[in-house]
Amino acid sequence: MPMSEQSKRLLWRDLAIFDGLTTLPERHWVAVEDGRICALGTMQTLDPSQHRDAVDMGQGGVMTPGLIDCHTHLVFGGQRSDEFELRLQGASYEEIARRGGGILGTVTATREADESALFDAAAKRLTSMIEDGVTSVEIKSGYGLTLADELKMLRVARRLGEQLPVRVTTTLLAAHALPPEYADDADGYIELVCDQILPAAHAEGLVDAVDVFCERIAFSSEQSRRVFEAARALDLPVKAHAEQLSLSGGAALVAQFRGLSADHIEYLDDDGIAAMADAGTVGVLLPGAFYTLRETQHPPIDAMRRAGVAMAVASDANPGTSPIVLPTLMLNMACTLLRLTPQEALAGMTRHAAQAIGQPDLGRIAVGAPADLCVWNIDSPAELAYAVQPGRLKHRLLEGVLTHG
Repeated sequence: MPMSEQSKRLLWRDLAIFDGLTTLPERHWVAVEDGRICALGTMQTLDPSQHRDAVDMGQGGVMTPGLIDCHTHLVFGGQRSDEFELRLQGASYEEIARRGGGILGTVTATREADESALFDAAAKRLTSMIEDGVTSVEIKSGYGLTLADELKMLRVARRLGEQLPVRVTTTLLAAHALPPEYADDADGYIELVCDQILPAAHAEGLVDAVDVFCERIAFSSEQSRRVFEAARALDLPVKAHAEQLSLSGGAALVAQFRGLSADHIEYLDDDGIAAMADAGTVGVLLPGAFYTLRETQHPPIDAMRRAGVAMAVASDANPGTSPIVLPTLMLNMACTLLRLTPQEALAGMTRHAAQAIGQPDLGRIAVGAPADLCVWNIDSPAELAYAVQPGRLKHRLLEGVLTHG
């Protein structure tokens, strides 16, 4: 569609609609204008005379909110296929990390790369996500672990959002691993994060949220608390990598700070679930990492359902434990591996993912909502989770502007 037409009202007819939480019971029409959904209704209510000047976008298919990937590590240097082979030979993620591999292997490659190289590599990954229906993505730092390199990563993430047709939110994850320079001084490194890295990132406007890896191979709950307190002093929301390899108490801790999310959560216990439910903290499920690491400890899905904890689904796209940039595959994995329903999985990459990035106005189809939308060449929303099949995207809109189709 020519750019001159993108400012006009756009009209879709005879759609199945997943509104971010549920599939609407009847076929609908939807109109978009000025970057927002301006009208919608069942087909019986469509009055063509009210839309004479609209651009007819056709009929049929499924409309969903644009997909939101609320947990990624898209900016990094190098790759870690060697560790993939080591795990196939029996080495665990924890063993590789303790040998200086894992995150620290990527840290070395990321420190060596300049911003241009990091941008070019990340742009290719992010373009694949965009072509799979993503309209919003969270990008973490955490592979620099120095002031200069953490800021470098965040600048690249901001630039991605400026130059590609996608919303980008940035998360400072300087407390991701202990860098070699602080091998025997974890508290000293946390002091650097709190006193230098976080304030500098905030001063440059590079950070939207703050994350920590609260785990026995990373940082303790007390060290994580110090980072959260520093973030709260700057009025920044927090989230946590929590309960991935063991029960660390990270989920309950982040909930104490009314955090946006606790992510991974395979070892989440009842106390953590209760705290998250009370705080409105989203549980982010990362089936790509569960799959790649061949985990056997399942997140407590049924217990979270009963407690009313919102469950998001994300790719965890990263070089080591989830080298996957196909978000619709995560929908399938969330169902086949973690036993979500297709509707829960799709809500996990729309409405609940929006909550997890602190953007609750996104991830929904309603009059007045931002027109971040996808139209798919399928018959029912469940097909997005049922089949692993790229190429189903018919139209993609960001803020009402057609970027695909």
